Amino acid sequence: MKKTGMMLAILVMCATGALAQNEPPKPAPELKKLDVFAGSWTLEGSMKPGMMGPGGSMTENEKCEWMEGNFYLVCNSSFKSSMGNGVGLSVMGYSTDDKAYTYREFNSFGEFDDSRGSLDGDNKWTWTSEEKMGDKTMKGRFIMKMTSATFYTFTFDMSPDGTTWNTVMEGKATRK
Repeated sequence: MKKTGMMLAILVMCATGALAQNEPPKPAPELKKLDVFAGSWTLEGSMKPGMMGPGGSMTENEKCEWMEGNFYLVCNSSFKSSMGNGVGLSVMGYSTDDKAYTYREFNSFGEFDDSRGSLDGDNKWTWTSEEKMGDKTMKGRFIMKMTSATFYTFTFDMSPDGTTWNTVMEGKATRK
């Protein structure tokens, strides 16, 4: 009888633990700030001549939707530029451990980007990364200034030391 009582207690504890674990996790409240990027966007910009290529115009069409669970905003894009045409996949989220927004992108040029972001007020996003260019590691900084819910300007700067920055791309984005 003592054995049966102990088994019953273990089963109740396991069942209680299983019920608590069945509660789905909740997205961090910071993720709601990424709602501004949900939808379809057209980006137009100009690339400066330099280590990234000859320079010229670029256009991009991007569609961003929340993944089920609302932890990640998934964006699919197609782009045309002086460097060529291609497609990309990016995922935006928030790291509660790092207290930073996250951005990971993969494109058909075989490139991969892993950035950390911050929001200054409600309208200025700054994404920072390290870019490998041959045997050099450069720092990258992508700044987006939201002027409305349907428009933002952007600049992409690079630096060898994180002190002196050079703009390599700038432009605007419009929600469709």
